[in-house]
Amino acid sequence: MTELAINATDQDIAADLCEQVRSAYAERTPLRIVAGDTRAFYGRPVEGKALNIAAHSGIVSYDPVELVVTARAGTRLSALNAALAEHHQMLAFEPPIFSDASTIGGAVATGLSGPRRPWAGAARDFVLGTRIITQEGKLLRFGGEVMKNVAGYDLSRLMVGAQGTLGVLADISFKVLPTPTASHSLRLAMGLEDALSELSKLGRQPLPITAAAWHAGELFIRLEGGASSVNATKERLGGEALPADFWQQLRDHQHGFFTLGEGQALWRLSLPPHTPPLALDIAEDDIFYDWGGSQRWVKTHLDADSLRLACQAAGGHATCYTPHTKGGAESPFTPLNSVVEKYHRNLKTELDAHGIFNPGRLYAAF
Repeated sequence: MTELAINATDQDIAADLCEQVRSAYAERTPLRIVAGDTRAFYGRPVEGKALNIAAHSGIVSYDPVELVVTARAGTRLSALNAALAEHHQMLAFEPPIFSDASTIGGAVATGLSGPRRPWAGAARDFVLGTRIITQEGKLLRFGGEVMKNVAGYDLSRLMVGAQGTLGVLADISFKVLPTPTASHSLRLAMGLEDALSELSKLGRQPLPITAAAWHAGELFIRLEGGASSVNATKERLGGEALPADFWQQLRDHQHGFFTLGEGQALWRLSLPPHTPPLALDIAEDDIFYDWGGSQRWVKTHLDADSLRLACQAAGGHATCYTPHTKGGAESPFTPLNSVVEKYHRNLKTELDAHGIFNPGRLYAAF
């Protein structure tokens, strides 16, 4: 395996981070884990001493032949994507980049994925292994650089979406994929019900669709793969060509839809495939259907209970993306039922006995 140090900002400060965690553990000092701090809107605010991992950056190893890359958590997403692009490869889960300061550690900690997620997989599906700083300040490796079955806790994947509440991500190894040889995005004028029906039909066919969304009377589709397959599907579907940066703007919340009105909050509704429109008192233009309709961005003044009850009835859940200090929900994530909460508490106690890692980030009680 060829190992390449290809990041000009390559720096390993794991030893210093371990010492800071050891000190916090001994003194019972809460830590607020931060790097680019571009995802602070996602979750509850954390009170604690800052543990800044931004300087722990650089690509540790990259083997384009084996489709495996390992990067330190403070590595900027823009740098990692650029390094992969040189070899015509990519992070298939399309992590959002909310600013140039966005890091790969933050992408994994929040577990957010972009428009390709239903067709390629989520962030945790591409994490092969990690190095994690534990509550005692030990730097331990979990997983590796190959896909395999795991007995017991798969701690590497537990860290995805845990928002730093179980430990500090130091290094992460990913499976990467080749970038498609051809790509075409299109738009079709179509009402919502017709669009959802059309997406259901297309989803049952072997077509090279890697993104699908609907908003304000238009259906948006991205085709990626071999040139012949993309061209044939493009001719079949027709429509108007869509600017290539449309999906990046949607992924990174740069699309004009994400401009909130006075008193509005942004919510993400996660629903089963082919769920019809929910009975909510929300203007159609204030809902953006992504992931073929399974992920719905909503701008609304409605309260959390109303949204969550409607989602729960459809088998889904709702998450608030606007901090409560700016009009969002006090509890951004769906409250846990008693059984699930018990397991969350047990896991938190096992891995963070003194509650030093991002306390209250996910839920107020732990």
